[in-house]
Amino acid sequence: MEPVITSLLDTDLYKFTMWQTMLHRHPQTQAEYRFVCRNQPAFPLAQLLDEVNAELDALCALSFTEDELRYLGGLRYIKSDFVDFLRIFRFQRAFIEAFAEGDQLRIVAKGPQVHVMAFEIFVLAIVNELYFRRFDRAAAEAEGRRRLEAKIAVIGAFVQQPALRHPFELFDFGVRRRFSRPWQREVVQAFSTCLPQVFKGTSNVRLARDLGLVPIGTMAHEYLQTYQALGVRLRDSQKAALEDWVQEYRGDLGIALTDVVGMDAFLADFDLYFAKLFDGLRHDSGDPLVWAEKALAHYARLRIDPHTKRLVFSDGLTVDKAIAIYRALGDRTQLGFGIGTHLSNDVGLQTLNIVMKLTSANGQPVAKLSDSPGKTLCDDATFLAYLRQVFNVPAEAT
Repeated sequence: MEPVITSLLDTDLYKFTMWQTMLHRHPQTQAEYRFVCRNQPAFPLAQLLDEVNAELDALCALSFTEDELRYLGGLRYIKSDFVDFLRIFRFQRAFIEAFAEGDQLRIVAKGPQVHVMAFEIFVLAIVNELYFRRFDRAAAEAEGRRRLEAKIAVIGAFVQQPALRHPFELFDFGVRRRFSRPWQREVVQAFSTCLPQVFKGTSNVRLARDLGLVPIGTMAHEYLQTYQALGVRLRDSQKAALEDWVQEYRGDLGIALTDVVGMDAFLADFDLYFAKLFDGLRHDSGDPLVWAEKALAHYARLRIDPHTKRLVFSDGLTVDKAIAIYRALGDRTQLGFGIGTHLSNDVGLQTLNIVMKLTSANGQPVAKLSDSPGKTLCDDATFLAYLRQVFNVPAEAT
């Protein structure tokens, strides 16, 4: 069969935006990423090992085409020297290893961060597609189309209702947990064709290019986590990461991720300077409405008009959840909804809850203190306790 990944553009935009920043600011950083499956699959993922290794071989044989480089270079925030770097870039097979531990599939990427950070989305897409190839594709896609039509109908009816002050806008965030590459394309094409007034883009750079959509994305957890190990005081790590971002993009890509050490600790660092420079905030854990109230109260304290800012939601969203959040907040601030699995893998089969997370940088542990139970990630209990202490995050919050 054709490899799962056939283009290095077939990934999330924020991998490129973080990649460029790290290449310019901290190119010497060493990093380790580890694959984790958080739920129980229908069969042991270790059974996929040989296929995963073959897919990784194929991935490491790919390079960017001149057409792909022209597209990236046409994005105003992508700099010419980064495009030159990508022109000669190849994934190095020596930097990634897949192996089995009993029934568990293990995948570890380790090496210079600018050479291993982009593995993440490709690995997740590979594992997902190999896993779902073992199910009845025709039946899954038939069910998926039925559900897709229902979603489009629900949204179509919703947008006929009287509008709130700010529009309802959503985008596809579904690369990492998609049923398959062709299925994601079909879903994104359907939304862009049927709901152009609502559907504003996709995180998938290849689909954005091919379908004439806006590529969507700024930063992920790994970006802020890396700064926990870059030599600045741990307490200053978030501010250092945000400052580097501001200097790199100077007004572009202005949505900041808030939940690397929890919303309260983030807002303590997100002072008037950053609140004015960033266009808005992204929610990825915890109760979305509680989070939104904290964000709006913070802007109010800083005397910033919330109607000039945007809150983006991306935590396990469904169409119904997005509409409910919009109804609660659409008169108060600009909103955006990034929907992932519910768009790209809603085909009647249990989905995999898989991640490939940064576990260390420069030989030091890094961590995410999530606002959602079960999402906190760290292999080092001592560092996790220290991080909680430094940012005043109680253990029971996770």
